[in-house]
Amino acid sequence: MHRSRGAFVHFSVKFCARVGVTIMMKETLDYIQTYTDDFKPEIGIVLGSGLGDLADTYCEFAIPYDKIPGFAKSTVEGHKGQLVFAQINKRNVVMMQGRNHFYEGHSMQDVTYPIKVMKKLGVKTVIITNAAGAINKSFRPGDLMVITDHINLMGTNPLIGPNDPDLGVRFPDMSEVYNKSLIKIVDAAGRLLKIDLKHGVYVATTGPSYETPAEIKMARFMGGDAAGMSTVPEAIVANYCGMKVIGISCISNFATGISSKKLSHEEVIETTEKVKAKFKELVLLLLKNI
Repeated sequence: MHRSRGAFVHFSVKFCARVGVTIMMKETLDYIQTYTDDFKPEIGIVLGSGLGDLADTYCEFAIPYDKIPGFAKSTVEGHKGQLVFAQINKRNVVMMQGRNHFYEGHSMQDVTYPIKVMKKLGVKTVIITNAAGAINKSFRPGDLMVITDHINLMGTNPLIGPNDPDLGVRFPDMSEVYNKSLIKIVDAAGRLLKIDLKHGVYVATTGPSYETPAEIKMARFMGGDAAGMSTVPEAIVANYCGMKVIGISCISNFATGISSKKLSHEEVIETTEKVKAKFKELVLLLLKNI
C-alpha cells in the first residue's frame, strides 16, 4: 500500500513538472509569435562573447530576453541578450545575441531553454559559437577553431530531470554531436575565404574563474584543444532535440599556463573585436551552403 502511494506521488510530481514546462513553452512561443507572425526560422545561431556583430548587421526584429516568458536575463559584457530574427542569404535565421551561462547562477534548464524554443520554432540546424582559450600550443589568439568533439567538465548535464519525449529520447547518442557534413561545409568555406581554420576538442568548465595551470595541463592530457565556459550544454540539448550542430570557437587568448600572461575578460572582448569581420564572412558563407 505504501509502495503504491509512493509511486503515485512520484508520478504526480513528474506529471506536474512536465505540464508546467509545457505551459511555459506555450507562453514563450505565443509571445514570440506576436512579433514574428509567419516567420519560420530554419537555422539557429548562438553568438558568443563579442561575436554579436552579425545580429547587429542583420536584424528584422529583436526581442530582449527579459521580455520573453521563460528566458533568463543575460548579465555578461559582450552579450546583448536578445533574440534576433532575420533573413540572411535567403535563409530564415533566429540568433541568440548573447547567451546565458551556468556561472551566472542560472540552472542548466534555463541556460538551454532557448535551444528547445528554437526546436519548437522549426529550427533544424544550430551554429554555436564561443570565445575560448587555447590549450593546443599551436593555436594563436585570433584563430577560429571548428569543434569536432567536446569534453564536459561542468559537473552536470542539462538533460538531468524529467524527459520530454516530444523533444528527444531519454538516453541520446553522443557519437556525432558536431555534424561531420557541416564540418566539411565550413572547412570548404574557410578554404574559399583563405581562413586557416583549426580543428579541435572543446573543454567546458563552469567558470566564472578561469582554469588553473594544473587543470589546463589535465585538459591537454585528456585531448582538449580549447577551453571555455559555455557551448556544451547547448550542444547536448540541440543534439538531444535532433538538430544538426556545428560549433566554432574564436580563440581569444591562451589558456592559463600556456603563456605567462594573466587572463582577463577584457582581452577576450578585444580579440573577438579584431576577428569579428572574419567570423562574419565565414558564417555568411556557411549559411549559403547548409
